[in-house]
Amino acid sequence: MEITPIPGVREMFSLEPGVIQLNHGSYGAVPIEVQERQSELRAEMERAPDRFFSRLPARLAVARERVAAFLNSSGAAFVTNATEGVAVALESVPLTAGDEILYTDHGYAAVERALRRRAAESGATPVRVVLGDDPVEAVLGAVTARTRLAVLDHVSSAGARLLPVGRLAGELAARDVVTVVDGAHAPGMLPVDLDAINADFWVGNLHKWAFSPRPAALLHVAPHWRRRVRPLVVSYGEGFPDALEFQGTRDYTALLAAPYGLDVLERLGLERVRSYNTALAAYGQRVLAEALREAGLCEDAPQSTGYPGVPMRVVRLASGLGVTKAQADTLCAEVLDRLGCQIKIEPVGQLRLSAQIYNTADDYERLAAGLPAVLRSSRALLRAI
Repeated sequence: MEITPIPGVREMFSLEPGVIQLNHGSYGAVPIEVQERQSELRAEMERAPDRFFSRLPARLAVARERVAAFLNSSGAAFVTNATEGVAVALESVPLTAGDEILYTDHGYAAVERALRRRAAESGATPVRVVLGDDPVEAVLGAVTARTRLAVLDHVSSAGARLLPVGRLAGELAARDVVTVVDGAHAPGMLPVDLDAINADFWVGNLHKWAFSPRPAALLHVAPHWRRRVRPLVVSYGEGFPDALEFQGTRDYTALLAAPYGLDVLERLGLERVRSYNTALAAYGQRVLAEALREAGLCEDAPQSTGYPGVPMRVVRLASGLGVTKAQADTLCAEVLDRLGCQIKIEPVGQLRLSAQIYNTADDYERLAAGLPAVLRSSRALLRAI
């Protein structure tokens, strides 16, 4: 299959030569020109710290407005990452004994830990929802008179599954359920209209698919919650969004540089980038699954649906491969050492492939050619872990 690369994009990044990066979804990759802009901001801060920090709130506001306009948010604040944003939402929603917090089997592990701690502190009960084939039916079917809060993924981390968060937010609001959306992967990856989604809280990372330096994220808050938002650390900022954004002597340069990542993305062409990445991820999933099935190392044929516009795909490995974190980490290290490919294996025996503009079809073909041998030779080692 011919998937024509965008000319010159590999040179835009400082990724290690000789290593094929197929795990963009975890940490992203920052274009060199955005790295340089952040370096300039850090140098400016060190030249005159007092001046830099005295002017910081106004500069953060300008940067925030640019990012908020990109995501069509009428009320947003910068936070460091999606995990922090979810924690802010959990802290801001009053919970009492007997309340229920819905979350799904596709949720991010750190988010699940946060909501379980909040539940333990408040006396609320966490309720895990298995999404199955129909996520709307699954989530709404789990709502009871005691359901207070639902934590949902926009695009799930482990399974790369796109959820209809706009529809779910509306249906849950009609049932008096507060909605918190973990949109970690959405900015840059997908067209996002936060005012239209109308969730109570939505947070997305800018350092994954929007070419921002790390860490940078935007927390969108519905109007009726903005005066009730509780920052995790009380500092000199007052009200929303200042109380969340201004946290003393943090390094704010990633946030100030975030608009430059959007500039790069828009200069390349949003639809061009998204179409290329999505097509390449689908190709990578197909070629890898075919190679693993022939070797008896793939659990089943991978789903080809459920990923509209998502440049990540998953392939389920054969039984006993990568089913614990120790096994998954060992396999990833083996693949990197022997094949020069950086991959992500979720500790449920599931390999997640990402596609970004610096990748080509050859990258996935190289992984497909070598991975069966690595998996076969690693089986004995994994049994001992």
